[in-house]
Amino acid sequence: MKMKVKIKNKKEVSPERLSKRIKISPKNRNGLERLLKCQAKRGLKYSKKRAAIIEYFIKADRHYTVEQLYNEIKEIVPNIGYSTIYRTLRLLVDCGMARTHHFGETDTRFELVHKEQHHDHLVCEKCGRIIEFTNNGIEKFQNAVAKEHNFLVKNRELQIFGVCKRCQQRKR
Repeated sequence: MKMKVKIKNKKEVSPERLSKRIKISPKNRNGLERLLKCQAKRGLKYSKKRAAIIEYFIKADRHYTVEQLYNEIKEIVPNIGYSTIYRTLRLLVDCGMARTHHFGETDTRFELVHKEQHHDHLVCEKCGRIIEFTNNGIEKFQNAVAKEHNFLVKNRELQIFGVCKRCQQRKR
C-alpha cells in the first residue's frame, strides 16, 4: 500500500520523497512508513521542525535526553522549542522508532531502535558515556533462564555501570 501525507502546501508526500527530504536511508524506510501512519493517526501534519529533529536524531544515533538534543539542534534550527523536541521524541517512541532508557539517572534518554540486533549498554558513572555492545553468551544465558522458568520474554535490558577507559586514564 502506497501511503501519502499532505503537507502545508497541500502537496502529497510519499515515504520515498519524504525519506529523501529528511535523509532516511532505504533500510529505515519501513520505520518511516510506520511513523507516517502513526503521525496521521494523531492528526499531525508534516512539519519542517519535526523533520529536522527526526533527521538529526537518526543521523546522530546516540542516547539523548530531551535537553541534550535541544541544545544541539537549536544551533541548526534556532527557533525550535523544547516542547517540540519532547513531543517529536515521544512520537518516535509511540511509533516504534525509538525507545526510552533510564541509566541510573532521573532523566529519560531516547535511543533510535536498532532492528538488526539486540544490544546492551556499558554506562560510565564519571562522564556518562554509553557504550553499546552485543554478546551471544549473554543472549544464550538469558534465553536459557527464561526457558527454564517457562517465562515468555517481551523485552529485556542489561546495563552495566562502571568507569570507562578514558576516565580511568584521566584518574592516573
